[in-house]
Amino acid sequence: MTDTPRLDAGGPEPTAEELSAASAVFGDRLHLARGFVAHLATSGIERGLLGPREVPRLWGRHVLNCAVVAELMDTDASVVDVGSGAGLPGLAIAIARPDLRLDLVEPLERRVVWLKEVVDDLALGNVTVHRARAEEMVGTLHGDYVTARAVSALATLAGWTIPLTRADGQVLAIKGRSVGEEIEKARKVIRRLGGGTAEIVSAGAAILEEPTTVVRIPVRPV
Repeated sequence: MTDTPRLDAGGPEPTAEELSAASAVFGDRLHLARGFVAHLATSGIERGLLGPREVPRLWGRHVLNCAVVAELMDTDASVVDVGSGAGLPGLAIAIARPDLRLDLVEPLERRVVWLKEVVDDLALGNVTVHRARAEEMVGTLHGDYVTARAVSALATLAGWTIPLTRADGQVLAIKGRSVGEEIEKARKVIRRLGGGTAEIVSAGAAILEEPTTVVRIPVRPV
């Protein structure tokens, strides 16, 4: 018996604009996105994965902000999500894109337990949760895409993500709009690790009032 909510348990309702965007992103899986938000608003807050002040912003600032990154990914790709925490962006992407295969990497046990409960409750068959640090999974996991959000500065994050990315794959790191300085500081590290030129791209521009800023780093073939 867990303290996670059932799939139909209520979470904060999206605004009309958020509902329109969520319908576009999640389609007939919108009920799963609602279930995820309900988990975040209840056990996610109770266990300290998010602060209570984030509840009114769960749809816009968190779930939709992350889910739209899936539009940058090819069909049937593999994705490694580093530092998954509250399932952002990993679970949001997995709900939006059932064709993708997600490996969530998270070192903290209490977060791993929560992630597994949510995956089981929502029956997300395309998600596997690993309790590990990113560097421990090098040689074990490789993704066509490696994602991260609010994990670390790009110079550090590059060392955790590029080694997990397949040759010709991409790192997709969700960042704030002022990420240019981080890119400059990380250029040498990215190049040394086998990454190409980092670029800033937007996701969700067609449906979100404030699109998501993503740093995209191509990984060169060996």
